[in-house]
Amino acid sequence: MELTCIVCPVGCPMVVEPRSGDSAPDVSGNLCPRGAVYANEETRAPKRAVTATCAIAATPENGKRGPYAPRRVPVKTSTPCPREKIPALLADIYGTKISLPVKPGDVVIANWNDTGIDVVATRTLA
Repeated sequence: MELTCIVCPVGCPMVVEPRSGDSAPDVSGNLCPRGAVYANEETRAPKRAVTATCAIAATPENGKRGPYAPRRVPVKTSTPCPREKIPALLADIYGTKISLPVKPGDVVIANWNDTGIDVVATRTLA
């Protein structure tokens, strides 16, 4: 399997050869040890950072903000999410409504499904 390392801007082209059993795969082409760690994780349990938006809860104050006021708040996961769980996480994010005010780092969803993943706001909205 061929992978391009995304840990740093170098983007090393790597070749990953799986081994039998639970041992780490053979990795070649990486210029630093972080590439081997990335290749091992990517082949065994891939994870991704998730970014999305949450709706702003309707309140009387929101109606006075004007037609060009934002209606959604950008959010991201605090840690990468297992790739197979991303659709369920996105469904929960899109179903969440945030009350204002909110600032970067405010936890919108805490410990999602007991995974240790928090969803946090990335923009200030008052």
